[in-house]
Amino acid sequence: MLSRLMSGSSRSLEREYSCTVRLLDDSEYTCTIQRDAKGQYLFDLLCHHLNLLEKDYFGIRFVDPDKQRHWLEFTKSVMKQLRSQPPFTMCFRVKFYPTDPAALKEEITRYLVFLQIKRDLYHGRLLCKTSDAALLAAYILQAEIGDYDPGKHPEGYSSKFQFFPKHSEKLERKIAEIHKTELSGQTPATSELNFLRKAQTLETYGVDPHPCKDVSGNAAFLAFTPFGFVVLQGNKRVHFIKWNEVTKLKFEGKTFYLHVSQKEEKKIILTYFAPTPEACKHLWKCGIENQAFYKLEKSSQVRTVSSSNLFFKGSRFRYSGRVAKEVMESSAKIKREPPEIHRAGMVPSQSCPSITHGPRLSSVPRTRRRAVHISIMEGLESLRDSAHSTPVRSSSHGDTFLPHVRSSRADSNERVAVIADEAYSPSDSVLPTPVAEHSLELMLLSRQINGATCSIEEEKESEASTPPAAEVEALGGELRVLCHRHGRLEEEQVNKFVLSVLRLLLVTMGLLFVLLLLLIILTESDLDIAFFRDIRQTPEFEQFHYQYFCPLRRWFACKIRSVVSLLIDT
Repeated sequence: MLSRLMSGSSRSLEREYSCTVRLLDDSEYTCTIQRDAKGQYLFDLLCHHLNLLEKDYFGIRFVDPDKQRHWLEFTKSVMKQLRSQPPFTMCFRVKFYPTDPAALKEEITRYLVFLQIKRDLYHGRLLCKTSDAALLAAYILQAEIGDYDPGKHPEGYSSKFQFFPKHSEKLERKIAEIHKTELSGQTPATSELNFLRKAQTLETYGVDPHPCKDVSGNAAFLAFTPFGFVVLQGNKRVHFIKWNEVTKLKFEGKTFYLHVSQKEEKKIILTYFAPTPEACKHLWKCGIENQAFYKLEKSSQVRTVSSSNLFFKGSRFRYSGRVAKEVMESSAKIKREPPEIHRAGMVPSQSCPSITHGPRLSSVPRTRRRAVHISIMEGLESLRDSAHSTPVRSSSHGDTFLPHVRSSRADSNERVAVIADEAYSPSDSVLPTPVAEHSLELMLLSRQINGATCSIEEEKESEASTPPAAEVEALGGELRVLCHRHGRLEEEQVNKFVLSVLRLLLVTMGLLFVLLLLLIILTESDLDIAFFRDIRQTPEFEQFHYQYFCPLRRWFACKIRSVVSLLIDT
């Protein structure tokens, strides 16, 4: 009896797993879920913990064992989606940015959106002019430390906070000046609301960048915003397409297609290439969800979408949840006492140093680059969701999707762009993973293996930080593994294409055989079935039978008799 109880308790423990979710203020929420628990159950637990009712804007993000980011699907089992060993770690993030964040009903919702956009500003996803950057940073200061106090805030106090990937002393003085003179008396809630109103007006508000390449091989970032589809190259928005102009989203392997129908019946197809098929599928699913959330009037209009055409095996996906219009209508009906908000304040932050007392970033000497690179990568491994971009890849893959390689070599002492006087444009910081010297060494090594010569600039760069022989050998092995993986992926794509063509041919031949069999039954058999009798009595069938089928049958019979007589004579 005791053994049965112990075995039963052990089985129940095996069915329960611990989950840790990192929140937007970098605190952690830990809970226990059953083995077959759906994503909706975990999300509801989290929203109950946060006392959040306007929860449709948020989601849970996780990283699979291949370091590909995903949004947790609420209709599927958590265990089946994660594909990793417990304990599980995920992140609570804004999934659908509100079209008008100031129109959110509850302050707790606005505060969480404020935390997300503050992260976007730090990680370089919210691009803006220097004047706008200074105002946004001043709002953050006012919300977190309150009014300027000469006794508490000595000269240069704004330099102790990190709002952006990198900024100048001139911008720090501008931030402090706005904080001192323009924002005095604003409560944290008011400062956060003003911050949201200003961020909403920026072109890159709500951008979640997906690294890709266009048909010319140029690096680009694709993103879905509350207002439409955006393509960024460098620090410029090269395409903006409204949601009502997007007619179809499709992907095949690593290729992503966007079908657009503009005014005057002008139809175009934009084509981009993701780094991996998994990243392309994630991009496609994000596009389907964003288009359904922002474009549709009712969730009943949501349809299951296929990634490919008929006869070809493809992915099928359906957005599950309410759309933006329904969410706003539901928010208007909320009637409760405003919940208490526990703001993070000035506490150490792991992934968003804008709320830390750490010094601002400075240029790194060449002799210390390797040590700094190691610390950066260790931080990324422990905080995989510190950046909102997708997907996360190791630095060895970074050179494939690195924009402006020569400019980054020329400015090798400063890996993160400085905010200029005209515009804040940290293009490097938009990358999903910081590109360090490791990637440059791999690129130079690959050229040496292939017998290509390096330019003078590249030789100078490699001489400045020459890796030891053992490291070169290790990098060479890693490069050969990458080449092998690339060849295997290409082979898999070819095999999939061949199988698709064979499948199409088999289906076509099967249909033709069925049609031929039906035709023979109609013309040659004497089956007295109502369906066949009605078809035989139609004038079109009689004309086809006497003018085409009978002459063709006589021709075949003549040919067969001639062949048989020829065989008999021989």
